[in-house]
Amino acid sequence: MSAPRAAWVSALSATLMMQTVGTFLSQSVPVVAPLMTAALGLPPEAVGSFSTLNTLGAILFLLFGAPFVARFGAARMLQLGALVGATALGVAALGWAATLPLAALLMGIGYGPTGPAGSRLLQATAPPRHRVLIFSVKQAGAPAGGALAGLVAAPVAAIWGWQAALLVGVSVALVAAGILHRLRRGLDGDEDRTSTPVSLGTVFTAKTLRAPLLALRLSPILPPLCLQAFAFAAMQGALMSFCATWLVEVQGYSLAAAGQTYAVMLAAGVAGRLGLGWFADRMGDATRTLALHGLVSASLATLFVLGAPGAPVGLVLLLAFGVGFTAMSWNGIFLAEVARVVPATAVAEASAGAILLCFLGYLLSPAAFALTVAMTGSWTLPFLVAAALLASVSLLVWGLASAAKTRR
Repeated sequence: MSAPRAAWVSALSATLMMQTVGTFLSQSVPVVAPLMTAALGLPPEAVGSFSTLNTLGAILFLLFGAPFVARFGAARMLQLGALVGATALGVAALGWAATLPLAALLMGIGYGPTGPAGSRLLQATAPPRHRVLIFSVKQAGAPAGGALAGLVAAPVAAIWGWQAALLVGVSVALVAAGILHRLRRGLDGDEDRTSTPVSLGTVFTAKTLRAPLLALRLSPILPPLCLQAFAFAAMQGALMSFCATWLVEVQGYSLAAAGQTYAVMLAAGVAGRLGLGWFADRMGDATRTLALHGLVSASLATLFVLGAPGAPVGLVLLLAFGVGFTAMSWNGIFLAEVARVVPATAVAEASAGAILLCFLGYLLSPAAFALTVAMTGSWTLPFLVAAALLASVSLLVWGLASAAKTRR
């Protein structure tokens, strides 16, 4: 294996592992939410508040985490993120409703490095002709981690209780942090980082806050790309936060059956990220590809929500697969396109800004979903609103991208 190939394989292995583990930790709580909320005397839709605070924690890292990545290295920050995530699940497993907001915030902060730190490692090592596929493989860790949460956390919670399921997640995070410790030196190098200051005065500044957002002005295609990603994130956030609870509370599924359906959806997302990442490398027009992608995923999500009630299990699983394949496979294509259209020196900042806007979709979607359920009593309506948003924005982005191509 040549040195360059060894570098990108090592970087991809590390970032894929930590993306998978980070999502496994984050999604363990929504998967066991029906049992957890009942045990703590909370309404089922309260899981939306956990998801919102989780996303807020990730946004805090995206806004202020760049100096930490520069000071400690991308791989070390991924390792520290896993340890923070383990702490978060440990706090949640205490079984105190009052500490759940802290657990959710810590979970998001621990997940935050997976985006910008992962992009930094891959951008430095990935061969250009396979960049979209490599970014997509790394991002496939997100649905893979969610699928594992459905396959592992749900059965463990059903047999031994929801707290036992969260402690399994703690163990997984600690093992992953140990594995990454062995890879870290080769990924981050041995260079002296003590010259990069990290303090309250250097991190929490207006300059640090503005840097990720200003980087989005480096290319005219970034604003419509981010608008597209926001709509995708809103749909994905609704599905990942509420699918299991919706199936249990409204459709009458057992927790194990809901976890199986959820796992099928996220496993399909893994296949979609790999297949569509390969396809995008060959199409050469990621923006219009994502617009078409959005229209298809909005249509399938609508069919899933309207068709699941009373439908045979096989049909529900088929629809769940279609939704996962399309609605959860856009991230790698999006991040690879962001990295392509900005100067190499600005990849970390532009990636952080782009992911930040994605996370706004993840942040607002669960809160709006929970509010709609509380006000209307309908779990179908917020799913349909998310699908309509994705479809309308996809049409807009298709028009903007087509006009830009015509002018060229």
